[in-house]
Amino acid sequence: MSTIVSQPNRRDILLLGTTAVGLSGTALALWPFIDSTMPAKDVAALATTEVDISPIEEGQRITVVWRGKPVFIEYRSENTVQKIRSEKTEDLRDPQTDEDRVQKAQWLVAIGVCTHLGCIPMGQKEGDPRGDWGGWFCPCHGSHYDQSGRIKKGPAPRNLAVPPYTFKANNILQIG
Repeated sequence: MSTIVSQPNRRDILLLGTTAVGLSGTALALWPFIDSTMPAKDVAALATTEVDISPIEEGQRITVVWRGKPVFIEYRSENTVQKIRSEKTEDLRDPQTDEDRVQKAQWLVAIGVCTHLGCIPMGQKEGDPRGDWGGWFCPCHGSHYDQSGRIKKGPAPRNLAVPPYTFKANNILQIG
């Protein structure tokens, strides 16, 4: 049994050509609207921040800015890490282990915004009050955070947030 293959007629070719031109024109007309929903280049540049952590000494804290927010980075000593990890987390308001909050034990990275009303806690500079647990203290309403950024005392409902971050190399930290 033979199949009959029909040849495309002029109408089919015109219909396909008109459809292709119409779809291309629609895509070109919509592109400016689609492109306007993309973030601007200056905003995209702020999406990530790279930090060279090699000059940070043990026990030192620095603050960097990521998306307009302060990010606290602390190079913690082995004794500090052991002390923090030996504490019970069941009694905490926002129970989280230190292991869940850090990628490398000696490096804490946390967004430096109090989870109560958005203040910036003290404790980054030498001589700043660091609260009852040696972490951070928010003087506005008295929230105390430990050296893992966990809320221990005061009205703050949650721990200091941990931003998305990765170690690109041993001495380069990428936030975002």
